[in-house]
Amino acid sequence: QVQLVESGGGLVQPGGSLRLSCAASGFTFSSYAMSWYRQAPGKERELVATITNTGGSTNYADSMKGRFTISRDNGKNTVYLQMNSLKPEDTAVYYCYALYGMGHWGKGTLVTVSS
Repeated sequence: QVQLVESGGGLVQPGGSLRLSCAASGFTFSSYAMSWYRQAPGKERELVATITNTGGSTNYADSMKGRFTISRDNGKNTVYLQMNSLKPEDTAVYYCYALYGMGHWGKGTLVTVSS
């Protein structure tokens, strides 16, 4: 059974940083690309970033380039999202997504950027 458990969300001031983690189990983590998505209140879910199975290639949504960094540790079956220079518009629930089979979602972790 695939499980994706996000953590690391919380309240942060504008300009601050957070690192999200997603612990994966139930599949061969090192064989599959992983993504982070986010969904802000009243908006559709949007892709944040994707990383290949080896971590050798990454892609970002334009609004996150230069501020967010996706990475992974295949030894720990974990994917990370380092978020810097956070803005109020980054407030959202952040979801981990495994590109395995039909795709699998975590339950999300809430990030609130506010002073």
